Amino acid sequence: MRKEMHGRRRMPPKRPQEKKKRKKRMQIPEPRLRDAALEERIAQAVRDIRRPIGPADVAARTGIAEGIAQQLLFALARDGLLAYTRQGLFATPQAMGYQVCRVQKSQRGGAYLIAEDGGEWRAAEDALGGAMHGDTVWASPQRGDTAVVVRVVRRANETMVGTLRRAGKRVYLEPQDRRLPETVALTGSLDAAQEGDLVAVRVVRWPEEGGLQAQVTEELGRAGDVRGEMNAILHTFGLRRGFAQEVLQEAERAAAQDIGPALAGRLDLRGARCFTIDGADAKDFDDAVSIEREGDGWRLGVHIADVSHYVRPGTALEREAYARGTSVYLPGVVLPMLPEALSNGSCSLNPDVDRLTLSAILSFDAQGEVRDYRLCRSVIRSCARLVYEDVNRLLETGEAANARYAMLEGDLREMARLSERIRARRTARGSIDFELPEAQIDTDAAGEPTDVRARSRGVAHKMIEDFMLAANEIVARHARERELPILYRVHEAPDPDKLASFAQFAGSLGLRVPASEDATPLALQRLLVQAQDRPEYPAVASLLLRSMQKAAYDPRPLGHFGLAAKDYCHFTSPIRRYPDLFTHRVLARSFEGGDMAALRGSAQAAAAQASERERNAMEAEREADRMMMARYMSGHIGETFDATVTGVVEWGFFATLDNTVEGLVHVRTLEDYFTFNERSQCLIGERTGVRYRIGQKVRVRVESVDTQMYQINFVLD
Repeated sequence: MRKEMHGRRRMPPKRPQEKKKRKKRMQIPEPRLRDAALEERIAQAVRDIRRPIGPADVAARTGIAEGIAQQLLFALARDGLLAYTRQGLFATPQAMGYQVCRVQKSQRGGAYLIAEDGGEWRAAEDALGGAMHGDTVWASPQRGDTAVVVRVVRRANETMVGTLRRAGKRVYLEPQDRRLPETVALTGSLDAAQEGDLVAVRVVRWPEEGGLQAQVTEELGRAGDVRGEMNAILHTFGLRRGFAQEVLQEAERAAAQDIGPALAGRLDLRGARCFTIDGADAKDFDDAVSIEREGDGWRLGVHIADVSHYVRPGTALEREAYARGTSVYLPGVVLPMLPEALSNGSCSLNPDVDRLTLSAILSFDAQGEVRDYRLCRSVIRSCARLVYEDVNRLLETGEAANARYAMLEGDLREMARLSERIRARRTARGSIDFELPEAQIDTDAAGEPTDVRARSRGVAHKMIEDFMLAANEIVARHARERELPILYRVHEAPDPDKLASFAQFAGSLGLRVPASEDATPLALQRLLVQAQDRPEYPAVASLLLRSMQKAAYDPRPLGHFGLAAKDYCHFTSPIRRYPDLFTHRVLARSFEGGDMAALRGSAQAAAAQASERERNAMEAEREADRMMMARYMSGHIGETFDATVTGVVEWGFFATLDNTVEGLVHVRTLEDYFTFNERSQCLIGERTGVRYRIGQKVRVRVESVDTQMYQINFVLD
C-alpha cells in the first residue's frame, strides 16, 4: 500500500530479491494474416460453442478455409481475445474460467479487478502479475471476493508523465499518477535531464520481463511550473497544441476559396436579422439565430456554420478532425479541433461578412411546440456579435450596450418569450436540469490562475441553450424518420444498482424516491424539485447525475433520458465537435439525393471514436481544473471560507467553497473518533454525537495544498 509522504521525496525501493520463476506461458505463433471481418466471425463461432475448439471445427462452422482460420485464431489469441491451450485448441477466456477485467487502483493503495459485466474482485499486489492501473487482464476468481491476474492482455500505460529523480547513480521517474508504481527505472541518455524536470517516458520493459523500465521521450518543463504542469496534462491525455503543416496548408487553401460558386441552390438569408450570442472571450462563432413573429407564434432560425463545405472526406483536415474529435478548453489553453484559418476565420459567423450555413428554420405555436420546420443549406450575413452579459443586462434593465443592441432589443425580447415556452414544454415532459455550478478559472499572461469563481448562467445563456436543443431534436427526428445515418446523442436509462444506492441516500434525507421501475425522467425531475431549496441540493443533484449512464454517440436513435427526448443529436457546433460535422455531411448528402452507403458504413466507428475523445477531453479538463484550483488556493493558506459538505467518506468529508473549489477535512483533524454511516452518508462522533453530513454548512480554514498532487486540505475553523 502506498504511504502518505507529506511532501517528502519518495526514495526508490530496494531491488527485490529474486522470485521463483513463473510457469512459462504457451508461445503463440505470430499470425501471417489479419482480417477484422473474418476475425469477428471466428470469434463469434468460438463464443457460440462455449468450449475449446480447434481450427478444423472453426473452419467447418464458418466456411473459412482451415489454414486461414488458424492464422486468424492465432491473431485473436495474441490480442488476448481468445485463450490458446496446450492441446492447440482455442476458447474464450470465460470458457477457461477467467474473467476479462480492468485493473483499478486507488491513490490510497489497493487494487480492484472490474469485469465487463460489472463484477468486482480485490487483488493483492503480489497477485497482479505485473499488471498496473488501467491494464486489461484475465483474472482467475479465488475464494471470497479475491482474484489473481493470470495474463495482462492490454497495457494502458505505454507512456507516462512524471518527475525525474536522481539517487546516486540511479535515475528514475516519479509518476504524476499515484496509481502507477511509485518509481520507474529510467534508461538511455539522461545527461541533459535534471533533478525535478517533468518528463514524458515510453516503457521499454514491463515488470514480468525483468523489471519496469522506461526511456525519456520529451522534456515538459520544471515540476511546479504552471506551463510544465499543463504540458504534463496535455501529454498524459494525448492532446496536441499545434497542427501538422499539411493540415495547416489545407486549411489555408479551404479558407481562401471563393464561396460564390457554392451559393447556387442555397437559401439566401443575408437580408434577415441574424446575429450571434456568445461569451465575451469567444473566438469562434458557429451558431447564429434570427426570429420573426408568425401569427400567434414565432419563426425561429438556427443557422450553423457549414463546416462540411470546407472539410471534405479523405482530406488531411478530415483525418485531423476525426482524430481530435472535439475542441478542448483548459484554463488559459484552447486546443481547437480545426486550424484557426477555419475555426476563427471562414467557418466563424463573424458579423458583416457572408458565411455559408446549414439552417434549421422552426415554426412554433403560441405554446412553444414545433408545428413545422425546414432544413436547408443557406448563406447568412450576421448583423451583430452579441455577448451574453450585455444581452442579460438589456433584458433585465433595458440598458443597451450600443446601437446594435438597441436595434435588436425587440428580437431579443421575442426570443426570451419563445425560450420560456420551449423550456416549459421540455420541463413538463420530464427534462432534468441539474443546475450544478461550473468553475470559471481566469489566468494571467504567464498561465497562472488569478481567480476561481462559479460560472453564471443568465437568461441569454438559457435562451440560446433552448434554441440549440430544439434544433438538435428536430434534426434527429428528421434523420430517424428518413433513416439517415447521423450520429445520435444518446443517454440511456440509469443503472438500477446505482439508482438504488442513490435512493438509499436520498431517502435518508426524507425525499420521496421513485422505485427503480418507476424512475422516469419526470419522476426524477420531481425529486430534484423537492430538494431545490434545501442545502443538500447540490449533493443530491450531483449524486443523481453520477447514478445515470454517461451520454455518448451512437448510430442508433436510442433516445436521451436526461432530456426526456425520443430524438436527439448534436448539430449546432461543427467547428468544435466531430459528430456535428458528420451529421452536417449526412444532411448535405441527403439534400443532393446522394448515396449514403459510405457514411452509413463509417457511422459506428465514428460514434465510438467521438465518444472516446469526448471522455478523454472531459478528464483532461477536470485534471487541469484541479491543478489550477490547487495553485490558486496555495496563495490562500491560512484563510477561512464558508463551505458546504459535498461528500463524506470514512477518512473525512469533502467541503466545497462558494467558488466551486473542493478540499478534504480529514478525520484526524476532528476532535472526536468518527465512524462512517454509509446509508445516511454521514460521519458520527462517538463521544460527542456530532454529525457531518452532505449539505451541511461549515466554516473551514485552508491548512495546506499539495500543488503536485492537486490536493487541498481544510480544517474546521
